[in-house]
Amino acid sequence: MHSPVDHVGLRARVEKALADFLGRQRAHLAGVDPDLSAVADALEAFVLGGGKRLRPAFAYWGYRGAGGQDSDEVVATVAALELVQASALIHDDVMDGSDLRRGEPAVHRRFATQHRSAGWHGDPDAFGTAAAILLGDLCLIWSDDLLHSGGMDQAALARAQPVFHRMRTEVTAGQYLDMHTQATGDSTTARATKVARFKSAKYTVEHPLLLGAALADASPAVTAAYSGYGLPLGEAFQLRDDTLGVFGDPAQTGKPAGDDLREGKRTYLVAAACEAADPHDRAALDAGLGDPHLDAAQVERMRRIITGTGALARTEQRITELAAVALDALATVPVQPDAAAVLTELASAATTRNV
Repeated sequence: MHSPVDHVGLRARVEKALADFLGRQRAHLAGVDPDLSAVADALEAFVLGGGKRLRPAFAYWGYRGAGGQDSDEVVATVAALELVQASALIHDDVMDGSDLRRGEPAVHRRFATQHRSAGWHGDPDAFGTAAAILLGDLCLIWSDDLLHSGGMDQAALARAQPVFHRMRTEVTAGQYLDMHTQATGDSTTARATKVARFKSAKYTVEHPLLLGAALADASPAVTAAYSGYGLPLGEAFQLRDDTLGVFGDPAQTGKPAGDDLREGKRTYLVAAACEAADPHDRAALDAGLGDPHLDAAQVERMRRIITGTGALARTEQRITELAAVALDALATVPVQPDAAAVLTELASAATTRNV
């Protein structure tokens, strides 16, 4: 019997399910053409090379909280969420022009390097971009395959499928809104909150919980309370991500310091600074945001402006408030005690990033 609060054990089980699935896909690709071994190598390295597995954890404990019983089948089924995450990250790195992910070359950079090293025809960077788009698409396709091959019964999958479809639609819509917001320069906190909600918050916490609830055939009361807990917690999660994108330690984030500023991310943190800045500081923020050549000194200057406007403190306060709202909602959920305890722990983990 698995311990009900064993985060490490659950993570290991999710990773085994992913490794087994990717091994089967490797065999399929090898039967198509030997050159596809590079695709299998890249996706195994990316999917299995890091990540906190928070989304499967929320789905699993949402399922357990609604009365579902532990099984390897449910673990394998909720592991499909990691393939949705992989797709989003691979595509996000292409759109942002990011060089690194988790301290390693982003997928598009990996394939550009392969092209360059082999001396192939054409533009290495264009090849890398095209390869990453295709690999991200493949992860999205495979997420559906894993959802349906995990071993859950057809009635449970029929209940879960609409949640899974809605989640993937909304995260894709959120990615577009993020790109659109950067292009238009909309720096309001209202817009930043909407982008965060659909790009990250809903598919990080709320939808995984609702997926688990659907698999367990949860009552409407449990489903509604999961949304009351999941949406504010997901927003708090994204706000923490935003602060790390500007103030985080590269050794922890796996990305260069200040990369969100170079990419021009109009996050809640940045929007709060823009709303509070005087004209001189606002001009400096506008000039720096989206400049890929910002050096360390320029990044530090923008950090000082963000801190000086009170935006960092405002964002931290917002994280605290949202986490409290989430925990208040959790207290109303008629779920199994073990699951309630773990979901309380996960709320802390999601907002402090200590798992």
